[in-house]
Amino acid sequence: MKTNKYVKDLQTKTAAELNNELVAAKKELFNLRFQNATNQLDNTSRIKEVRKNIARIQTVMTQKAAE
Repeated sequence: MKTNKYVKDLQTKTAAELNNELVAAKKELFNLRFQNATNQLDNTSRIKEVRKNIARIQTVMTQKAAE
């Protein structure tokens, strides 16, 4: 599955790389919301996908902190 591969990829990254990934995902989400508000967004399902990716990143970060 695509999501399992993405999670495994996240688990191999360091905390700094995860933080950079999280910042990039949040910026992308902001841009998608802005495009949606101005009716320029074609693929609205991308918002849901990015939100879930942010949650995945935060989950992996929490798991690494607990170790």
